[in-house]
Parts: sequence; C-alpha cells; structure tokens
Amino acid sequence: MATDKARKRVQELTEKINYYNHEYYQNHNSVISDYDFDKLLEELIDLEKNYPELRKEDSPSLRVGGAITKEFPSVVHKFPMLSLSNTYSEEELIEFDERVKKAIGDKYEYICEIKFDGVAISITYENGILKTAATRGDGVRGDEITTNAKTIRTLPLKITAKKIPDLFEVRGEVFLPLEIFNKINKEKEDIGEPLLANPRNAASGTVKMQDSSVVAKRKLDCFIYGLLGDQLGVSTHEDALKKLKEWGFNVSPTWQKCKTIKEVKKYIDEWETKRFDLPLGTDGIVIKINDYKQQEALGFTAKSPRWAIAYKYKAESAATVLESIEYQVGRTGAVTPVANLRPVQLAGTKVKRASVHNANEIERLDLRIGDTVFVEKGGEIIPKITGVDLSRRLPKSQKIKFLETCPECGAVLIRKEGEAVHYCPNEKECPPQIKGKMEHFIQRKAMDIEGLGPETIEQLYEKELIKDPSDFYNLKYEQLITLERFGEKSVQNMLAGIEKSKEVPFKNVLFAIGIRYVGNTVAEKLTSHFKNIDALMQATFEDLITVPEIGDRIAESVLLYFQNNENKKYINNLRKAGLQFETQEKDLQKESSILEGKSFVISGVFENFSRDEIKDKIEMNGGKIISTISAKLDYLVAGENMGPAKLEKATKLGIKIISEQDFIKMLQS
Repeated sequence: MATDKARKRVQELTEKINYYNHEYYQNHNSVISDYDFDKLLEELIDLEKNYPELRKEDSPSLRVGGAITKEFPSVVHKFPMLSLSNTYSEEELIEFDERVKKAIGDKYEYICEIKFDGVAISITYENGILKTAATRGDGVRGDEITTNAKTIRTLPLKITAKKIPDLFEVRGEVFLPLEIFNKINKEKEDIGEPLLANPRNAASGTVKMQDSSVVAKRKLDCFIYGLLGDQLGVSTHEDALKKLKEWGFNVSPTWQKCKTIKEVKKYIDEWETKRFDLPLGTDGIVIKINDYKQQEALGFTAKSPRWAIAYKYKAESAATVLESIEYQVGRTGAVTPVANLRPVQLAGTKVKRASVHNANEIERLDLRIGDTVFVEKGGEIIPKITGVDLSRRLPKSQKIKFLETCPECGAVLIRKEGEAVHYCPNEKECPPQIKGKMEHFIQRKAMDIEGLGPETIEQLYEKELIKDPSDFYNLKYEQLITLERFGEKSVQNMLAGIEKSKEVPFKNVLFAIGIRYVGNTVAEKLTSHFKNIDALMQATFEDLITVPEIGDRIAESVLLYFQNNENKKYINNLRKAGLQFETQEKDLQKESSILEGKSFVISGVFENFSRDEIKDKIEMNGGKIISTISAKLDYLVAGENMGPAKLEKATKLGIKIISEQDFIKMLQS
C-alpha cells in the first residue's frame, strides 16, 4: 500500500474507532459488534507497524498497550495533590461547617461526591492531546505512568470539544471495577496463585506494571473529578464537573449540590448503603465548597485544603458465631479452609461463610469452633474474619488443627517451604481435582466448548466415560444419548462444540492444559516465545526465565509438569485428537532480505520495541527466530535485564552479542 493511501486509511480507522469508543464508554451505546471493532483495531495496528511514521500519540491503538516501561520517572506536580482532612463523626462535620461560616459568612454551598477507593491520578492535556499522567506520590511529586494511563478506555486520548484551553490538568481516581477484580481472583485461584487482597491494592499495582499490554487486559477505569489550569471559564466546582462531562471525561453521576450541612448529612446517610450497588469500592464522601473564590479565601493548611473534608464511613463489621470449618479442594489441589458462620446481616447482604485463606490465618487469629468472631467485607466484597471476641470464648474450646489428609481422597497433604497453602498431591485420582481440571479445560478462555458444563462433566465422570480432558475427544453419540436430560439436539451440539474446539489457538490450549501458575497471560507469553509445544517441552530453566514475566516459580512449575510421563502422555493424546500445538505465524509484509540466512535469539527488555515487534522486524527482513542458544546461532540481541545464563552461554560459544541500537543500525544498513 502506498504511504498516502495508508495515511488516509489510518485517519479513517482512527476516526471510526474513536467514535465507537466514545459511544460505548460515554454514551453506553454499542453500535458495532466486538468482533468488527477488534478487526478495525487490528487493521490499524498492522498499518502502524508497517508505517511507524503514521502512528500518532493519540492513536487508539495505544489502548491495547504493548510498550515496556523499565522505570517510572518522577515528575513534579504543577498543582500539589494535597490530601484531605478526614472525619468519622457528625460532630466534626458540623465543626468544619462552623469554621467555614466564620471565615466566609453564611452564603455558600457544598458539592458532595463519593470518595472512590482507588489510585489518585493527575493527567495533563496540551492542545487537546493527553501528554502526561502521574500518580499522586507524596503530593509534590509522583511517578509518570503515561503509557499505562493510555490503556484506560474511558480516558480520552484527544479532546474533540471546541474552545478548550491550550493547557489544562484533570484529576481523578483510577480503579479496578469489582467485576474485573473478581474475575482476576477467580483465574488466580484457578491456577493456584495467591489472590489479590483488594481492588485498591490491585489498581495501585497495575498502574505501575512494566508491560502496558498486561495493564490493558486488567481493564482499569477512571472517574475524573477535578479540573485545573488557567482561563478555564469556570467559577465553581459544579461548572468544572459539567465541563469535564461535556469534554468527554468519565464523571460519576453520583455528585450532588447541597446548600446546608443538613443536606450534606442527608446525602451521607443516603449513600451509606447505596454505595454497595456501585461498580467499585468506596470508603466515604468528599465535601467541597462549590465556589472557587470562596475556596481561595479559605486557603490551605500545610497538608490539606480548608475548603474540603472527607467523611469516612466506618468499616461495617458484625459479630457472629463460627460454627464450623470446611475444606475445599481446588483444581490445582490447593486446600482452602472456609468458615461456616451463623447467618448475619452485613453491608446489605446476609453473610453465612467467610474465607480463612490458609493455616497461617487460622493460627494468627487463634480461631476455635464456637468463637464469636468479627466479620468485615474486605474492600466491601469478600467477607473475612478480622478478629475474635475473647471475652465470649467458650471454656474448654480447642484450637483448630489444620487437616493432615485430603478431605476428598485421603492423600497426605503437602506444604512447600515458603508457601502458606496446603496441597493434595493426588492429582490423578482426587475427584475434585480431576473434575476441576475438566471444568477449567472447557471454559471460554481455554477450549471454549459449548454444550458442556459442570453438571454434564459430573455425569460423564460418574459413568466413567471421562478420566481426563483428552477423553472428551473420544466421546460417541451412542454413549451420550443415554445420559439424563440429553436429547438428540443437545448431543449433536456437544459433539459439534468439541469438534470446533480443535480450531482454538495454541495459547488457549496451553492455558487449558492446566499447568500450575500458567494463567491466560502467561500462556500467551510462552506460546508467543516458544511457538510450539515441542520447543516449550524442551526448554531449560534458563530459557524459560528469559521470557517476559516468567519468574522462577512459573519456570519450575512448567519444568516439573513436562518431566512427568503421565503429563507427556496426556499432551500426546490431545495432539492425536487434533488440537493446535503450534502458533500460527502472522502474515508479515516483507520489508527486505537484509537478514536473510541469519538466526537470532531475543533476550531482555527493549526501549524502542516490544519483544514481539523485534521478532516481527527480523522476520519481515528475512531473518529467523530461534528459542535456544547453540553454536549455529548468528546473533543474540541483548536488552536490559536479560538472563545471565544466556549471556554466559553465548559468550562461551563465541556468538555475536548485539544491542538494540546495533540491531537498528543493521536494519538501516
């Protein structure tokens, strides 16, 4: 495609994608299918790869991430991000109101807003383009997180409204929606990883991740609540909120103007329970003087503004009786204790159970059956036991001793050094592990087999028609038609779904196999790097840890999995069934043959390319990517933080080691 034609198409795609994004995220209007939207975005990404000079800093392709940030530079806030004074009492709220009245008279009004439990962020726009984004930090300086902020779909990359200032700043709260938080924790539980503690900590950790493509997959959101700058054309906070909404920012509709402190109190009371219906965590109400001139007159203390205060809701807690502890066995064999409680009302719902996490937590809390325990909702989502009312402890109560054997199969539990979780090692015969692996195998992010579900798996397992997921591909019509609640159509749908799953890409297959600690993202990284199952099975520990985000624990788990002969047999059965065990190479546009006949190994983190982009460049110019270092290798392209084992091996073999800049010069020559 000629450059002019490509430029025109990039512009068309950018306008369309921005329009669809705005309609979906601002107007809640889905005017295009997800499939069609993804196709447009893929086309734009491909064009920008082939014509990098056409990629603009406000391109919607930035939403999917991909850039690696090795360090987050410190930036000084033009306007300090001061913290607010907090109060938990109505009396202190009235005292705050009296101080305001004494300073500026009795003609004023407040704006009340929900206090969101996330990460404060400051974003600067120049000529309508998002230029920089930074965390609050210590209020004076924070960390620049621009690349990661651009993946937040509700945050405009470009303001299209007319008559906007040349330079302005917005303030907001980045948060992880509760629905996404629960999905991430479900996947972590599924692959045997420790759960995220709460949505706030998860959001804080996500905005500082090095790989922006992982940040994009977390689907962070952001509510904007502040506008700063010169000549903004607003005189009140109410004006600012309306203008922000008009410019396309995501402003929570929960704010309200209150003329008296009584109205403020009414707002606080109203949202004490209503806030649990919001899609994110909250912990209070922010009360601000509406008029900017009055804010200026009230001024600041050394740490906080005198014109605003945060009313914090007390963490809702309830006391109830711990009736028993039961133990659940997950797909990976992890044994999790769950507390059965005498039902109690908490944060708008009736709580009957609470997670106790592991043996360490039971020991820390010194839990005993019959104890009166205090229960809270962590992040107002997951019920948890926070303490014991020792004054009500029953005489002769016994310490809870963690199980020594599996509650399902009787196998002796193991606990690895440095880990808090007990595991059942009997993965081939422990029923919940076997059925859990099958349920994991069929899920949407894995093999996506329609017509199969937990109840069907239970029935097939009980009738001994399946022992592991490879048996799905041996099921016959004659076997299925005899099952309860199965007619001819449902059997045909199931068999069709099983057959269709053979088309699922390698990354999904690897995730479906169910290696401990190999979640959806890790599977994608491994399959992108090793390309096929044989290369992955032959990979050494040093090979594995050079893959981005693959640490020692994951590498050891992968090695251990493929050392097991039963697992190798399972992989071969799936291979015989016709599943995809090789990454389908992208149809890359040829740029030159300058690297023809040359082989490359990529290792480390790079400044100008993601690892996949370097690989594409090599292949587009005739080179070949291999995964391991041998005497036949021509070049090792070394980025920062590359594995020492690869460097040592390449040096011993006399392989030419080149930097990212050397590689760029090689292409330009």
